[in-house]
Amino acid sequence: MLITEPSDLDPASPEPIELAPALLDRLAKIRYDVLRALQAGDPVYGVNTGMGAMSKVRLTEEEQRTHQSNLLLGRAVGGPPWLPPDEARAVLIGRLRTFLTGDAGVSVELIQRLIALINSGEMPEIPAGGAGSAGEIIPLAHAFGSLRLELGPKEGIALLAGIPGATGRAALHASRARRLVDHLSAAAAGSIAVIGANRAPYHPLTARGDDVLAAELTRLRDLAGPEAEPRSLQAPVSFRVAGHVIAHVRRTLTQLEEAVDRAFAGVTDSPAYLDGEFIGTAGFHGIDLAAHCDHLTAALAHAAEVSAARLHRLLDPSVTGLPAQLAHEPGPQAGLVAVHKRAVATTHALRRLTLPSATSTAETSNGQEDVQTFSWEAVGVLADAVRLTREVTACELLAVHQAFALAKRPYPPGLRQLLGDVAAVVPPIEADRPFGEDLARLLDLLDPSVIAGGSHSR
Repeated sequence: MLITEPSDLDPASPEPIELAPALLDRLAKIRYDVLRALQAGDPVYGVNTGMGAMSKVRLTEEEQRTHQSNLLLGRAVGGPPWLPPDEARAVLIGRLRTFLTGDAGVSVELIQRLIALINSGEMPEIPAGGAGSAGEIIPLAHAFGSLRLELGPKEGIALLAGIPGATGRAALHASRARRLVDHLSAAAAGSIAVIGANRAPYHPLTARGDDVLAAELTRLRDLAGPEAEPRSLQAPVSFRVAGHVIAHVRRTLTQLEEAVDRAFAGVTDSPAYLDGEFIGTAGFHGIDLAAHCDHLTAALAHAAEVSAARLHRLLDPSVTGLPAQLAHEPGPQAGLVAVHKRAVATTHALRRLTLPSATSTAETSNGQEDVQTFSWEAVGVLADAVRLTREVTACELLAVHQAFALAKRPYPPGLRQLLGDVAAVVPPIEADRPFGEDLARLLDLLDPSVIAGGSHSR
């Protein structure tokens, strides 16, 4: 893909990257200006001074020649588990995107080497956890270790500055969450349809003052289709609140995407070269991004709990009018009761992720860094929340699939494509079997990119 502006770069895209000549010319001009400004000899943090508590130490010209490389060498203290390749790629693209603003003032040669690394497909080993600093210098030191031997003035500190990795990873997981939330809607609509729930709670008039909720209620009604003869006046609460729960996920997801855009557009390099001078910044703090990752994690955890509650009700004949536990022969067969148990275990794991990442502070660098937001960790928790919520959704879809089969009801038109795809990978359930294999196929169906990208450890 040909990049003419920084915003053209998408951390979720696997396409090879090429920069437009005009953009390269602009970056080369900025680099020329940066090198001229450095010749004045004024103190520039991390360039001709130490970093952190050592920033009061001025470096000799000889020390400066190795300093940029040493900045990466001495901070690569992480270890496994490593990020999967798609997340590592998102980190590199996040760094590249910040370089294209010109704030870092790095050379075109370094940018081209970074692009070559991205396009090679051979991703560096980047620790999934343990950033532990005001920013993400530890994982970034690992990410760019292969580039450190040929760094010019200011380029080592530029590779370590800001929160490009968390921002790139957040963009990647937001794109996955966008697909996931559509499956949340479909699973909920399938449950609503198969039990013959009263459609009144999904009337868009009940969403007065909330356009996001109105759109979600309309979506659920369209997917589930009409119900002329509801089984009861009111379905269980987990069915009735589906619109409100999923609308909240959509709202928080949009807010995270906006925070990602702000992080990419903002100034996160420090020092940044702005309007002809070096300016120290605090863009590495990342509170905006961390808080919105935390917010979406909590929204997904709640949505998964509501999904698991609907799944439990789908096993109840008094709610569905179907055989107990959706077994073909209740008694001799256990049906899908263990599928619900897996969903319960998964939601329990999700609850433990909902402690906000940004509420923990500690001093590092001899007190120079006295607060952190742990944005790197926040996006890692979000990745787990997306994965675990997808598991619960797969459990509910498996139950919806079986409920439609036992009810011998036709799929609603709005769900025909998805439930047809489910039926294509899940054979008819006429006896107990290892349903984990069915769930594995459903997880692949819901997001095959996760299977291709690998797991969080390797």
